[in-house]
Amino acid sequence: MLSTYEDYEPEPMSLTLDEMAALHQEMAGEIKGDTEALELYKDLYTAAVKYSESRSNWPLWDKEEKLAEDSVRTSRHNKVIIAFNMLARYLKILGKPASWRDTLGEESENPYYRKRIGDFACYIVFIGGLNAR
Repeated sequence: MLSTYEDYEPEPMSLTLDEMAALHQEMAGEIKGDTEALELYKDLYTAAVKYSESRSNWPLWDKEEKLAEDSVRTSRHNKVIIAFNMLARYLKILGKPASWRDTLGEESENPYYRKRIGDFACYIVFIGGLNAR
C-alpha cells in the first residue's frame, strides 16, 4: 500500500512533476486576472478535490468497497474532465492557446489519457493543499 513517486513514474502516459508544474504554470498564466476563468478554475478545483478523495482512498478499500464506490469515482472523474474541457474552451475563446489541455490528451485517442487527466487533477489538489498552509 505504501507508494512512492518512483512507483508512479514508469506508469504509461505518466507526467513528471516538472511537466505538471509547467502545465499548471501555463494554465495559471492564461487564467490570471480573468474573473470568469477563475470561476471555471474554482469549479475544476472543486471537482478535482472530490475526485482525488476517491482516488486516494482506492488503495485502502477492499474489493467490496471498490465495487460500491467505483461508479462514484468514475462520475467524479468525468466531472473533472468536463471541468478541464470547459476551462480550456473558454480560454480558447479568449484567444489563449490552452495547449496544456492538448498535452493532457483525449481519452478517445488513448485510454491512458483519462488516467493522465486524473493525475493532473490530483497534482492541482496537491499544489492547492501545499499553498493552504
